Amino acid sequence: MLSAFRVSQADISETYHSRYIPLVFGWQDVAQRYRRSKVGAFWLTINMGVMIGALGAIFGTLFQLDIINFLPFVASGLIFWTFISTMIAEGCIAFSASEGIILQVRLPLFVHIVRVWWRNCIILAHNLVIYPILLIVLWTAPSFNLLWAIPGFILLSANLLWMALLLATLCARFRDMPQVIANVLQISFYATPIMWTPQSLSDGIVQQILLMNPFFHLLSLVRLPLLGEAPAPEQWLIGTLICAVGWSVTLVFFGRYRWRVPYWL
Repeated sequence: MLSAFRVSQADISETYHSRYIPLVFGWQDVAQRYRRSKVGAFWLTINMGVMIGALGAIFGTLFQLDIINFLPFVASGLIFWTFISTMIAEGCIAFSASEGIILQVRLPLFVHIVRVWWRNCIILAHNLVIYPILLIVLWTAPSFNLLWAIPGFILLSANLLWMALLLATLCARFRDMPQVIANVLQISFYATPIMWTPQSLSDGIVQQILLMNPFFHLLSLVRLPLLGEAPAPEQWLIGTLICAVGWSVTLVFFGRYRWRVPYWL
């Protein structure tokens, strides 16, 4: 177990010293995907804005909620859920999608995970443009609690990185795993308060089930500051525990099977 941990640590350390490589690769991924478009990656922003407006109006009407409070709730939830779900889904195929590079160039494997993370951070930055525009339209002023989004995003990213690394290793061996993860993400979308508010649930076992949803706590770390609220201490504690346990398991697992990844590809 100790030797596996050292292998993972060496790979991540080498990635840090070569950090410009995944940053360049991630930027090129976004630029290449939208190189023939007039507005580039802002097409995603336009699509996200239309979806937020439509879903906010529909679900706000169905649940008879105040649109001024509900629309920012939907916008912040949908923007960051897209980041979370896309990071996990693309993390599943991070190694298989980079098969040519892995088999021909000697690079630490964690480079490909950071590449996926950075690519999605760029897209997230484009989508976040929607939120200040929405606040201006709704005549809503941000509060100083917005600063909590910075450590919240760091903790969220730390959790997404170990998830992506673990799933990339598993999916390199089991090629049908990405479809399973896609189904889990779809179910998690409906089980996480994005289109509906936690206050709409009745007290009791349903609330307890919601508190057992890790995505609820991770999403709250970055959404609540945008809504002018500070995340609760237990949400920081749960996010930190998930990160600590997740990285402990992932480092041992990845270190043990790292050398097999090129053969699985």
